[in-house]
Amino acid sequence: MMLQKILTVKTTGRGLFNITDQVADFIVNANVATGLCHVFIHHTSASLIIGENADPSVQTDLQNFMARLVPDGDPLFTHIAEGPDDMPSHIRSVLTQTSLTIPITSNTLKLGTWQGIYLWEHRTVAHQRNVTITIAGS
Repeated sequence: MMLQKILTVKTTGRGLFNITDQVADFIVNANVATGLCHVFIHHTSASLIIGENADPSVQTDLQNFMARLVPDGDPLFTHIAEGPDDMPSHIRSVLTQTSLTIPITSNTLKLGTWQGIYLWEHRTVAHQRNVTITIAGS
């Protein structure tokens, strides 16, 4: 069986947005005992990660590290059509992931104890992001 859904996430600007519950709800409602869940983001300035969901300081540290690694307004960048965060957002997206695959076991996402699925908004202003969730299983 294959099922698919588009999840729309409204971000408030740069940051990590936990979408684990929305993905998990789709699996529970699909009633898939065993399979794979594929999650794909349709954007070049946002990404997906699996990260720790217990301590919010992990998210802060990830944001701070990425800001140091790929700073906004770096004079190296020529692609600045939408502002100083434009090219850094694209680079941040390339350095992370645009898709994830997670096993489904007993009708639930088989994530680790402290793992969550996050949409990482790399732009500094709010956006509406589309994520396709595809389930393959039985």
